[in-house]
Amino acid sequence: MIPSSQREEEAALYAKRYYPAVRRAGGRPETLYLFNKRVFDIAASAAALLVLSPLFLILALVIKLEDPRGSVFFGQTRVGKAGRLFRIYKFRSMIADAEALLPNLLNQNEMSGPMFKMRNDPRVTRVGRFIRRTSIDELPQLVNVLKGDMSLVGPRPSLPREVEKYSEYDRLRLSVTPGCTGLWQVSGRSGLNFKQMVELDLLYIEQRTLGLDLKIMFMTAWQLVRSKNAF
Repeated sequence: MIPSSQREEEAALYAKRYYPAVRRAGGRPETLYLFNKRVFDIAASAAALLVLSPLFLILALVIKLEDPRGSVFFGQTRVGKAGRLFRIYKFRSMIADAEALLPNLLNQNEMSGPMFKMRNDPRVTRVGRFIRRTSIDELPQLVNVLKGDMSLVGPRPSLPREVEKYSEYDRLRLSVTPGCTGLWQVSGRSGLNFKQMVELDLLYIEQRTLGLDLKIMFMTAWQLVRSKNAF
């Protein structure tokens, strides 16, 4: 386990290196928006966790039955707002030693830029394919939203190794709290390349309102029903 002091030093380093000094178009005030957004995030994520708790128990059982070696949940370090590191949570969709196998698969990456995406990733379990296609594996991130690490809507949080390869322009994504869903998810998801994802994220940052957040959430629900371009 990494000592808390070391984690704090790493977080401070990322914040210093990657915090982008950007403002919304026209310098529009956003204090009220951010307050309302946080209140909505807390209320919605708490309610969703309560309602979905039976589904969580069922998924935990199914994941353990297929691969008893690993844990039900998968935790991974991500880069949040202003470069702050945090632990993201997911339902485990891969075999227990998936991270150790990644270096052997990097040459089969199907995404341009620093992100890694592979449609037929051999590390994904049978249950994992289903929960990934339907994005059910992302549901534990409601805990991240409740904690304040993430918001319901915003740019997806990246891995530290991905951020290391960001250009100064790409790092503008780090100016806001990352989200469970965003414009990328409702505009093509894995069907888009990294550059297109960045442009969509920056467009969201410039134009974000509670109305846009709600629209993206409704569009996300529709995308989940269609289960298209998710892997």
